[in-house]
Parts: sequence; C-alpha cells; structure tokens
Amino acid sequence: MKRTDTDTAPDAPDADPSRPVRLAPSDVLRLGLLGIRTRRMRAALSALGISIGIATLILVTSIPASSQRHLDQQLSALGTNTLRAEPAPNQKPPVLIPEEAPDMVRRIGPVTHASAVANTHALVRRSEHTDPNDGLGLTVLAARTDLLPAVNGTVSSGKFLTATTGNFPTVVLGYEAAARLGIPRLTPGQEPPQVLIGDTYFTVVGILDPMRLTPDLERSVLVGWGAAKKVLHFDGHPTVVYTTAHEDSVEDVASVLAATVYPQTPGLIQVSRPSDALTAKRATAATFSALFLGLAGVALLVGGVGVANTMYISVLERRREIGLRRALGAHRGQIRSQFLTESIALSLLGGLLGTTVGVLASLAYATYQGWPPIIPLSAIAAGTTGAIAIGVVAGVYPSMRAAGVAPTEALSAG
Repeated sequence: MKRTDTDTAPDAPDADPSRPVRLAPSDVLRLGLLGIRTRRMRAALSALGISIGIATLILVTSIPASSQRHLDQQLSALGTNTLRAEPAPNQKPPVLIPEEAPDMVRRIGPVTHASAVANTHALVRRSEHTDPNDGLGLTVLAARTDLLPAVNGTVSSGKFLTATTGNFPTVVLGYEAAARLGIPRLTPGQEPPQVLIGDTYFTVVGILDPMRLTPDLERSVLVGWGAAKKVLHFDGHPTVVYTTAHEDSVEDVASVLAATVYPQTPGLIQVSRPSDALTAKRATAATFSALFLGLAGVALLVGGVGVANTMYISVLERRREIGLRRALGAHRGQIRSQFLTESIALSLLGGLLGTTVGVLASLAYATYQGWPPIIPLSAIAAGTTGAIAIGVVAGVYPSMRAAGVAPTEALSAG
C-alpha cells in the first residue's frame, strides 16, 4: 500500500481555542461602521445633532471674531492709541516745551508717531470786512507736517501741509473750522479760498475729516511751522505733543511721556490717559469671549447627549447581534471596540459636516455684514478634536453596556 505524505508527517499543532482572536484596526473600523450603514436614517439624525453642535461652535467663534475685528478697526480709527502731553494750566512762569520734544518722544520703543502743535494766539477771519475781534471761536495752531499720523487724522479734500507749503502762507482747516468759515470743501480746478490771519491772507489747501477724539483740532486752523515763525512771530515752543503707540503699551508710554517731553520738571506736564474707547474695546473683547464660549459649550453638550442616546438605544436593539457574536467567540474587548468605534465614527462624521457648514455660514454672514471674514484655525481644530472627544465620551457607557451583555441572555431575548 502506497504511503502518503500525511501518513508520515507529524501532526500539526491544534490552535488554542482559549486564545482570543485579535482583530486588525481595519476590521474594528469595518465593524464600527456596520451599525451606521445598516441604520442610516438614525445615524444621519444623530450625526445631524452633533454637526449642529460643531457648526454652532464654529459660528459662535468665527462671527464674534469677525465682529471684534470690525469693532477694533472702527475704534482704532478713532485713535484709541493716542496720548497727549501738554503743560499743566496756570503755571507761572509758563512751561515752555522744547521744540525737539517730538524727536525725543520718538525714541521711546513702543511709540509709532509723535508730532506737535502750538497755539499762535492769532485770530482768523473770513476777510477784512468781518469784525477784527471775532475769531469765530477758532484757534490758529502751528502744526508740523507729520501731525496727521500722530492724531489718526485724514484729509477730506485738498491736501495736508508739506515741507514746501508749510513755509508759505497756507492753511489746513479742521472740520468744524471749515464749517464756521463757510468753506465746506475744496473743488479741484477752482481758485482756492483764502482766510485772513492777522494782517496776512493764507490760502486754504486742505480740509480735514472729523476727528472725534481730538475735537480741539476740528476747531483749529493749522498753519505750517515755518510760516508761523515767519509771519505770525511764533516762538517755536510746542503747546501739545501728540503721540501714538502700540495699544498694548499705551500705559507704559504714558508713564514716561512727561519725563521725556520736559525732563527738567516732569510734574509740570500733564499726560492724557488712554481713551475710554480703548477701555471699552478691551472690555467688549472679554465679554464676547466668555459669552460665546459658553454658548459653544452648551451646543456641544447637547450634541454629545444626542450621540450617547443614539448609541445606548443601538445597544438595546442589537442585543441578539451582540449575543451571537459573543457565542461565536468575540470577547468583551472586541465588543467594546466595535461600539466605541461606531460612536467615534458617528461623531466624527457629524463633526466634519458641522465644521464645513459652520465655516461656510460664517464666511457668508461676515461678507453680508461687510466684516472682515475671520475663521480661527483653533475653531476648526476644536471642531474635529471635539467631535472625536464627544464620540469617546458618549460611547464609553454604551460600549461597556454592550460588552456586559451575557450571550445566553441576549440570544434568548425576544
């Protein structure tokens, strides 16, 4: 009789039936997605709940950020980073600020601009036919050519003083001064109007826009520094030094500004405190952050409860499936992994959908409002990681409940 190889080959070792079968990550993922594929409507509704929560997180982070940026731009345009240094009133003899004071102020690290004006104590009139003692409540100031950046000012029509025009009899009118003098605007191509200062006519070359934080400049007639010395006998000493600095350093600059402007006796110089608009700006930012982060937390909590509820019901409905898998050899860890993976996948799908919807809705709303669109990367990252975290938290109890189902009890359940 012919002998076969199997007759002579040694017996193969039998597999140990007590050793649990290890599932590959792809198998765990496939099992986790099984419940989502077979119960698509319920999965969609549960994912919708978590997507609403994540979309709310994106919205309540991005929209306030866009609104805050818009508010920052508006408040910064008012000059929230501006400081003003001038001699204390009623000093005898009067304090004379050095002419080089703006140059000394520029050496302070956080300072971005520094300039000065000086009261010439001259009267301005529309013409020689008006009352020579009526200055219309306006002030004639000598101004440096770099004044506008230091006061966050802009020109409405015409142009500001330059190194050339500042040495000739030319003026720039503040917004209120132009209205009182009957010169609301300058028309290109037409002969520019003139005003009378002292006994000399000055040509109006520019009119400024309103400056809400420096109303004294709105009621002023600005003459070039050189022209004021030549024509109005100005002595060259500034009466006000304007300074702009980085907003986070305004208080620090204010603390050293007096000593910089008048080193001999800093106590004779008074420095304006940061504007109330800056304080309101910071308070608004803090209020926005606390309020909307709280709303986002509530939205995520609601989404997490929805996922946990769906997973718990899924465990109750799939007891026979769980019992069958246990009877076929699946151990508790595999059951836990299956349901935990399903919970994470469900939350992640909802999170990705919510992130997409939240980003698009935020961009659309910011564009509609005319705000700069701001989508913080931290919000997008929080949307993804938050969905995963919610999936883990929401799936822990249902997965443990599923792993604790006894095979015989589950199979006998109707």
